[in-house]
Amino acid sequence: MAAPAAAPQWSPRVQQLLSQMTLEEKIGQMTQLANTVINTTGVQRDVVLDSAKVTALIRQFHIGSFLNGEAVPARQWLAYSMALQRIAMRESRLHIPIIYGIDHMHGASYVAGTAIFPHNLNLGASFNPELARQTARATVLESADLGHHWVFAPVLDLGVNAYWPRLYETYGEDPLVASAMGVAFVRELQENKDILPYKVAACGKHFLGYSDPRNGWDRTNAMISDQRLQEFFRPSFQAAMDAGLKTIMINSGEINGEPVHASKAILTDLLRTQMGFKGVAVTDWEDIIRLVRVQKVAADEKEATFMAVDAGVDMAMTPYTTDFCRLVKELVQEGRLTEERINLSAGRVLQLKDDLGLFENPMPRADRLNRIGDPALKQQAVAAATETFVLLKNEQNTLPLSKAKVKRLLVVGPSADSRANLAGGWTLAWQGRPENEYPREVQTIVGALQREYPSAKVEMVPYRNAKGQLQLAGIAAAARRADAIVVAIGEKPYTEGLGNTSDLTLPEDQVQLVQTTQASGRPTILVVIGGRPSIIRGVAEKSAAIIWGGLPGFGGGEALAALLSGRANFSGKLPFTYPQFAGHISNYHHDNNENSLELSDFGAGFENRGAKFKPAMLTEFGQGLSYTTYQYSNLLLSDSVISSAGTVRATVRVTNTGQQAGKEAVLWFLTDEVGRIARPVRLLKHFDKQVFTPGQSREMTFIINPRQHLSYPDAQSRPQLENGYFTLRVGDQTARFRYADPAARASAPADPTPRAGSTAN
Repeated sequence: MAAPAAAPQWSPRVQQLLSQMTLEEKIGQMTQLANTVINTTGVQRDVVLDSAKVTALIRQFHIGSFLNGEAVPARQWLAYSMALQRIAMRESRLHIPIIYGIDHMHGASYVAGTAIFPHNLNLGASFNPELARQTARATVLESADLGHHWVFAPVLDLGVNAYWPRLYETYGEDPLVASAMGVAFVRELQENKDILPYKVAACGKHFLGYSDPRNGWDRTNAMISDQRLQEFFRPSFQAAMDAGLKTIMINSGEINGEPVHASKAILTDLLRTQMGFKGVAVTDWEDIIRLVRVQKVAADEKEATFMAVDAGVDMAMTPYTTDFCRLVKELVQEGRLTEERINLSAGRVLQLKDDLGLFENPMPRADRLNRIGDPALKQQAVAAATETFVLLKNEQNTLPLSKAKVKRLLVVGPSADSRANLAGGWTLAWQGRPENEYPREVQTIVGALQREYPSAKVEMVPYRNAKGQLQLAGIAAAARRADAIVVAIGEKPYTEGLGNTSDLTLPEDQVQLVQTTQASGRPTILVVIGGRPSIIRGVAEKSAAIIWGGLPGFGGGEALAALLSGRANFSGKLPFTYPQFAGHISNYHHDNNENSLELSDFGAGFENRGAKFKPAMLTEFGQGLSYTTYQYSNLLLSDSVISSAGTVRATVRVTNTGQQAGKEAVLWFLTDEVGRIARPVRLLKHFDKQVFTPGQSREMTFIINPRQHLSYPDAQSRPQLENGYFTLRVGDQTARFRYADPAARASAPADPTPRAGSTAN
């Protein structure tokens, strides 16, 4: 029998409710069903309520939560939510309101006509947490009044596996960036005052380690050591929880062979005891049943239900059946689960509803619908997208494309005239929608370029005919007539398992397309659109310019046009390491051993056997070009030795040495030169993005705190702060200092030649 957990401090309302509720009513609060079981057709996009179905579910099973739908007009959502809540408040014996969950992933993406911001990976490229805050603000302004109380965002997973089909939902591969972006999103979503009297709960996804499956496919097994979980995968969740995150959604996969939905070590020992989380832990879609059908750690659904609840699940996204209600009741009656355990989860759900003010304000409202579709929010989405494009290559200053000089511009590729490709999955619907269902007001890349270059002939030639066959001859002829060619490659929308791939290589037809334009001798600007990096090594070298565009959202076409013309300046930097080869992927924070093989170490005869590849493009995390240039100089440390009681102030001068204003993200990396656990070759510890006018200098500062910046956790989360040398890197500057504390474990021998203020080669 599971031991009862310590009683939390519930509000008076929750205490009273728990004392009055039957076991069945408590279990109902732990159950979440999809809108398909309460609408008229059983199809998710139909946001039309079947009142009889809802009434039966509330009366018989006391269901406490429903979720999802797709993008429909605000007034349709309003009518649906109003009817749903009326039935819940009428049929619930204790008048407990419904909490409604929805996948608003990058704006209020399941409401028609809203601002659709860049996906998280793009926001990571901005290195500007303000954009994450703006995304959250637009989300609640355009959905909170519609009865959308629970937003299943942000994704706090670490984007370390380029194959993983949900890479674009992460903020990238760095834990500090993910933490800063996640905190900005959570605080704004949960604390926004403009939506009062309503409040909205954020949901951190997917706790934990979900994003690094060994085979790259969704919902599969990840092999992650406890120490690595603590150092890399925990920080973004911990930061969001410290900022008040109210709910988490659980990793659908496995870690080291153990399904996370059945792991007490993760869902209780780590999440509750170590991390101090007091909110609601909800399963992902059908994941208790998955323990039986796919992961096969339980013989039947009843055993799977016991394992999940015993491990720490609070709410089951079942989402189609009420079997969970029956099975939990049986488990309590049999004595395998205690009612105290049920009180714990039901209490957390009720406390969430109380914290959100649902008991006082359960009904949606219609008097502020003019906020939805606000042009100002859509313009913010364009501005955000502008900061997320990354200029990786600009040979001979091909860009910007002068409006005075460009008379003919050819735009080709699968993403050239696609709104769907710019927005990706989780837009209007789970896997996106057919191209003709996207708002016509959204500018595609070719449409935006036609507006940007009104005096030029901006031509688009389809690269496939009506039969789907390549038609490269027409493209070759058009390319020879053009002054420049924009090739927008990419992928159709996808997410989760439907986006699984075994090959990151750019598809052969797109390779042929790019090579055809390059053969014209005209400058080819390659724009990489998509949720993960395509391997473009074969076409990179002969591209005059390369831009990573990711999934910039509905403002992506307009933003790219402004950047190509020079009306705006590039300021994005890669939030992940762009791989050169499909078979070798290494994150920037790998340890030294990962890339250590040098065949010359084996002696005579082996010196030249290893393949040496000179990159044809910038691929490193944190890299990105601009139309201006920045000089880093005069890196100084306030001291060359630091102890546990002190700090070191690092300053560097950054100067815009070009002729154009720009935004520069200043990235500060630290290298722990020696550690008992192999240390990353470098790790981002601080970043700050500022505007620089031409000629302007700023002194940028980083205060180094030993506990925060120099320690790392062991497998039990105990901080390891070791004596030894550290190297600080910012721009092309480096400085070295030593941590020395008599109580600390020595990790390196004394070095009589500490250096500071040196310049990297």
